[in-house]
Amino acid sequence: MPEDSRPADVDVDTLRRGPSQTRVTRVSTGSGTGRPFVLIAGIGVASTYFEFLAPLLAEKGEVYALDLPGFGGVPASGESPTAAYFADQVEGVLDHYGLENPVLIGHSMGTQVVTEVLARRPDLSHAVLVSPVVDEAESTAIIQGVRFVQSTVRESLHIALLAVSAYLLCGFLYFFEALPHMLRYRISDRIGEGRATLLLIRGEFDRPSPRRLHSRLVARAHRARRWEIEGAAHCVVNSHAVGVARLALRHADDELPPKGRMPAAEAAVPPATHSDLRMVLGAMLSRLAEWISAARHDEDGVERAKARHARVLWDAYRPGR
Repeated sequence: MPEDSRPADVDVDTLRRGPSQTRVTRVSTGSGTGRPFVLIAGIGVASTYFEFLAPLLAEKGEVYALDLPGFGGVPASGESPTAAYFADQVEGVLDHYGLENPVLIGHSMGTQVVTEVLARRPDLSHAVLVSPVVDEAESTAIIQGVRFVQSTVRESLHIALLAVSAYLLCGFLYFFEALPHMLRYRISDRIGEGRATLLLIRGEFDRPSPRRLHSRLVARAHRARRWEIEGAAHCVVNSHAVGVARLALRHADDELPPKGRMPAAEAAVPPATHSDLRMVLGAMLSRLAEWISAARHDEDGVERAKARHARVLWDAYRPGR
């Protein structure tokens, strides 16, 4: 965290597009004057996965973290939850805020959504696909379930709790409604439709996003870089957010080599500088308040809870205190 940083400002909006709603969490530190970043999470999970990544990116440009319809406590619309449908919602966000050439960052199923948006908008110049799915050779629910379990054993308890709370908000019925669409989507066939320069990132132990899939995507993309982060698994976007942010920022500036491997020590989120019982309880309570507010569809409560959590993280990680 830079010495002159300050707590991130957090604003939450709900955009409506016909029967569909998308929650947009805007994160700004006031110091970022660069291009905006739009973050799209994976199946069933929520923008809370970007709790570390968003403020790091916000040091350079405003961040828009999305909870798409059916996820993060946002009501489902009744529409078929395909990548194309979710791409419609992302495009609505871009148009509503007048975002010019933002950097799109998708994680897991979010990479499918980003790929669809890029195919429609050739003017977008840079995007980041973190842990893209699904490998066509393993596109059955059973195999993917095994791969996610293999990756999950490498994740922390913190990430497991984030995932469980997000899946509860999503609801298992909607999760299993979206799952077949994710499994059928052929990202390898669609990735060449966009003109953006891509950065593909995977964790060393990311079993749902294997190296062979990344090789295929790089070969078919218009222009692409590929990087791997040591020690990370599928939720690299949270556990190793420092590395993901560094790679994404260098990629957006076209200062990143086409291929590389980042050590875990440079990429992992470090222990909090100021960690005590008060900080831990504050983080837990703010997340609980956000979860309850989302379940009640109380968007003002979600905004207050997100702002409190951002303040807790800033107090925990800021240098000197």
